[in-house]
Amino acid sequence: MEVQVFGTKKSADTRKALRFFAERRVKVHFVDLTVRAASKGELGRFAQKFGVTSLVDRDSKRFAALGLAHAALSDERWLEKLVVEPLLLRQPLVRAGGRLTLGADESAWKEWLAD
Repeated sequence: MEVQVFGTKKSADTRKALRFFAERRVKVHFVDLTVRAASKGELGRFAQKFGVTSLVDRDSKRFAALGLAHAALSDERWLEKLVVEPLLLRQPLVRAGGRLTLGADESAWKEWLAD
């Protein structure tokens, strides 16, 4: 099994995901969102499963700094905004093949390893 983790090193939940998989000797491809943003297509996969609005971290410092609290954007516009401003994403985004999780979801990760 190989997983892809999108997040930042400053995010506690991202570090938790990286540690979870490292402790179980699962190969991890880490995508640091401060270095390289996730593509629109990649975000589209997560948006399809969870919805675009659930990808947005409304509690993040970047969300407040951009003054988006009262923004009324379409799903397409939110996706574009998330590509340009990856720090608006809830972290981590974890993908293993076709399986996806949003945030620290250890129960789902354990199910993946059990299969």
